[in-house]
Amino acid sequence: MNSKLIAAAAGLILIAGAASATTAAPTFKGQKYAASAKISLVAARSIALQARAGTITDQELEKESGGSGLRYSFDVRAGSVTYEVGIDARTGKVLENRTEGPNAD
Repeated sequence: MNSKLIAAAAGLILIAGAASATTAAPTFKGQKYAASAKISLVAARSIALQARAGTITDQELEKESGGSGLRYSFDVRAGSVTYEVGIDARTGKVLENRTEGPNAD
């Protein structure tokens, strides 16, 4: 009976660990700039997907000219085409929404 109890407890620990892993904050390039952003990654993702429906395949927070100088950059896949959607990290304004070029990183 003791081994059944240990096995049940181990199972609960695994389930709890899996649940916390799925709710952890997503990582992205440029997290070091996150404290300067007024718009959260979650909000920026939502804005990007409203501007360009599809699936986000890459995300980054970067310092770049235009807008406030701090932007979230998303690669959004729609069908067979990838678009770059830039969202100002301080205002939430869409700064860029165009087909991704052949030399994209």
